[in-house]
Amino acid sequence: MSRLALIVGAGIGGLTAALALARAGYHVLVLERAPRIEEVGAGLQISPNALRVLAKLGLMNALSAVASQPECVTIRRGRDGRVLSRLPLGETAVSRWGAPSLTLHRADLQAILLEAAKAEPAIDIRPGHEVTGFALDGETVVVAARVGLIRLSFQCDLLIGADGLRSVVREKLNVPAAPRYTGQHAWRALIPIENVPKALHKNETSLWLGPKTHLVHYPLRGGRVMNVVAIVEAGQEQIGNSWSETADPARLHSAFARWNGQARALLHAAPEWRRWQLFDRDPTPQWGDGPVTLLGDAAHPMLPFLAQGASQAIEDAAVLARHLAGGGTAPQAMRDYEAARFARTARVQLEARRQARIYHLSGPAAFARDMAMRLMGTERLLARYDWLYQG
Repeated sequence: MSRLALIVGAGIGGLTAALALARAGYHVLVLERAPRIEEVGAGLQISPNALRVLAKLGLMNALSAVASQPECVTIRRGRDGRVLSRLPLGETAVSRWGAPSLTLHRADLQAILLEAAKAEPAIDIRPGHEVTGFALDGETVVVAARVGLIRLSFQCDLLIGADGLRSVVREKLNVPAAPRYTGQHAWRALIPIENVPKALHKNETSLWLGPKTHLVHYPLRGGRVMNVVAIVEAGQEQIGNSWSETADPARLHSAFARWNGQARALLHAAPEWRRWQLFDRDPTPQWGDGPVTLLGDAAHPMLPFLAQGASQAIEDAAVLARHLAGGGTAPQAMRDYEAARFARTARVQLEARRQARIYHLSGPAAFARDMAMRLMGTERLLARYDWLYQG
């Protein structure tokens, strides 16, 4: 008889895990707290290491229909727009890392994963189910949930917490390391392409660097809109935790007041801005107990400076399914999965923190960074990402 895996959270990591586990022979029940399954946020970069996983799940045709394939990443200096370096992508990424690098709207990826999961008979997705706790019961897990005032329980063979930074599953496991506010705010906007300065109408991911600030933008949905994310060092100022909080752009424009005119024009073209604060955690190898484990941000939240949050959750799903398909006990498979993933995810977490410091340098340190980038050369720049994109 097929074993039942219960996944908490129907985000990108949770749905990818559901698909991977169904292919590994599990029945999968996905409980999602939200009454409707829809992804917040805007643009998303999916790198070759994650695209290889999605390709094995048979999703490349659907992804290709809605995603863009940037030709390169162009790195610029914020104050004058000078190009510091270019990382070629496109066919270079395919030949070097075995898959392209894509940009797409989070909602589009969410919809593709959800459609594939709904088409899989072994997967049952139930929105509006808030998980409140769980208890180990011999070799199984009893999960408590509620739908409004109705309380429910589910018995499963294994439990996977894919429920984000403030994971209920993680909290009940008493896994150490509380979320840490980084002092950084991320501002995001989607801008109709006709409102974007003509010089920025390029099929590339653009990264601009400045003191205590940086800017990322790339086209989405066939070039009809530009996704823009601006990161600002905000110190101790804290705001709400919602990704949907509108914000007064005056603070943003002040932070970028001394930047290049094209960058400022792009920021002023946004019809509205939404802002959220960035958190991460120190890496910890303890992700689970018995037949319970964590995945994605619940295990290892990533700052956005390597664009790896979604990609590492997708990797998690593939590795977890591979270990659970090995025929051993669920607890041992989960410990093996955690051991296999910890060193890599910890490195990505810490490298993302390091990138934040590098991006936001000022004065002589920024000058040295800029010179190093200009002198690095294409091959050395590509080689710096081999460890990440080859997986």
